[in-house]
Amino acid sequence: MEANFWHNRWQTNQTGWHERDVNPLLIAHFPSLNVPPGSRVFVPLCGKSLDLGWLLSRGYAVAGAELSELAVTQLFAELGMEPSVSEVGKHKLFRGEKIDIFVGDLFDLSREMLGPVDAVYDRAALVALPEAVRAQYTAHLKSLTALAPQLVIGYEYDQTVVAGPPFSVTADELHRHYSDSCALTPLARVDVPGGLKGKCPTVEHIWRLDKLPG
Repeated sequence: MEANFWHNRWQTNQTGWHERDVNPLLIAHFPSLNVPPGSRVFVPLCGKSLDLGWLLSRGYAVAGAELSELAVTQLFAELGMEPSVSEVGKHKLFRGEKIDIFVGDLFDLSREMLGPVDAVYDRAALVALPEAVRAQYTAHLKSLTALAPQLVIGYEYDQTVVAGPPFSVTADELHRHYSDSCALTPLARVDVPGGLKGKCPTVEHIWRLDKLPG
């Protein structure tokens, strides 16, 4: 997926991945990360997700990375915040009360720029990326966040019926990317009503990733 693909999707309002409610799997399973209020949660490829407002409302600080400045502008408008905007490396940093969103290419974001995070919430990042990029993404995310505990939500479906995105990411693939450094715990699997884009049966699954000891 080239950057222009995502910019065009936002500019033409083709944002079918944007959920109109807080993700129920986040509400049900975020407590399993055992991070206290006040902790800083990183949300990669965050868009203008309502999940960010939910995290803020529960007393967490939020850091996000997003390619589309339009999405981030809409996010702050919907949060009722007037962000300060500054340049940080190749990114624009939109900052509000307890929220920092870096606008630019995630792969240009460093751990020093991001700062420390206590948890990661990946709802639509890994599944937004084609297979050829996912190994690079997961390696970068592990380095970027120092293996902070993570919730990752993905989909499984017949990729020959729907090309994606979102792409199908199986349990085997998650283990391939993360089992060298994390213990993976499956938390839930739910059928997506109507399947993916109404074309094929789809399961949404959520996992918790915890850094291996040692």
